[in-house]
Amino acid sequence: MKDLPSKSDLLRVARNVIWFEPPECALANPIRFLAYLMTYGTSEDVAVVMRYLSLEDFREALEHAPPGIMDERSWAYWNVLTDRYPVPPMPRRVIPESR
Repeated sequence: MKDLPSKSDLLRVARNVIWFEPPECALANPIRFLAYLMTYGTSEDVAVVMRYLSLEDFREALEHAPPGIMDERSWAYWNVLTDRYPVPPMPRRVIPESR
């Protein structure tokens, strides 16, 4: 996936959807940023990001989404929107067994 530029409109969106870290850090990991956007972003936030990324980029973010960010409703919506149907299982955390 291509890098996201540090444009003022993207920095504003990053501040909205990943409020707990500096927006420049949020944009440094596009896949993680998109997972948060697809969960917490408004339609206006998504419209801003769509100026820089395609639906194929959103599909890639879903394919590599980190576990624990997206909720079931957002996961289903964005998978259908990006033609990933039937919707695959959500990403899951894997906790290694102790020996």
